[in-house]
Amino acid sequence: MRLVQAGNGNIVAEEVMKANTFFRRLKGLMFTKSLPSGCCLHILPCRSVHTFFMKYTIDILYLDAQYNIIGVEANLKPGKIGAIYPNSVSVIELPEGTIQQNGIQIGQAVRFEPKQKESDKHGKQAKRNSY
Repeated sequence: MRLVQAGNGNIVAEEVMKANTFFRRLKGLMFTKSLPSGCCLHILPCRSVHTFFMKYTIDILYLDAQYNIIGVEANLKPGKIGAIYPNSVSVIELPEGTIQQNGIQIGQAVRFEPKQKESDKHGKQAKRNSY
């Protein structure tokens, strides 16, 4: 899956990792060395995050059930607790600077799309899977 800004089609992340089980949500990005450029972690369900046991800064998008951005947090440093958004259903953790580089703002929406396969790049229509 990849993460795309709904309004302009801009690809925010080519690789979306999913944390949708208790243990995957619990671990999140803890104890990882980095979050590579072009990657993100989608945590569902989630209203807030922390950066304990992390060694790098991240950007965070807080989403409602329709993937509208209801909160953003740029440059959350290691060892900190993020904001709490009671209406948030899920959170996307991104590499530091992603929010600014892509002009992401509250009120915009994102969508999840399947990655385009090599055969799709040559004229075949890509299947749209629901996320």
